[in-house]
Amino acid sequence: MTLTTIALLVAGIIAVLLLVCYALPSATTVTRSAVINANADTIYPLIASSQGFQRFNPYCDADPELTIELFGPENGVGSGFAFNGKEGKGTQTIIEAEQNSQVTMQIDLGAMGKPIQTFRLEDQGDGTRVTWSTRADFGINPVGRVFGLFLDKMLGKTYERGLVNLANVVAVS
Repeated sequence: MTLTTIALLVAGIIAVLLLVCYALPSATTVTRSAVINANADTIYPLIASSQGFQRFNPYCDADPELTIELFGPENGVGSGFAFNGKEGKGTQTIIEAEQNSQVTMQIDLGAMGKPIQTFRLEDQGDGTRVTWSTRADFGINPVGRVFGLFLDKMLGKTYERGLVNLANVVAVS
């Protein structure tokens, strides 16, 4: 095999891999939900406050060395925190809050992206369905698109643990 043939073969393989990557979805959403035995006006203040969020934050369970630095108002839009731990570093800031209904947060992971996280609260008789979802948009980044294939597996169990933590916190409130 000549050097030219090898170079063409390598270029062809790279082109095929890039085409496969660009065929993958440019965005991924991870969603978990649970019915929690409490009404929305008990749950909402925890979600709509960065300090309240720390009471059920599943990343705190997994990383005892995780550092959290609160900033902004105590609750509502602008309430946020900086985090730094084994899972990464960045910020999480509330960008939208609808009383007893929904809280949306911007997560800034620097070069890793800026996913949007949303908590939705829906009345379920004696309880509240809490739906925790995160949408990550990778745009044209082929590495991000491949990463998106594994996002549900990476975040799903963490969100499930967080929802259990939230249920436990409101149970003792």
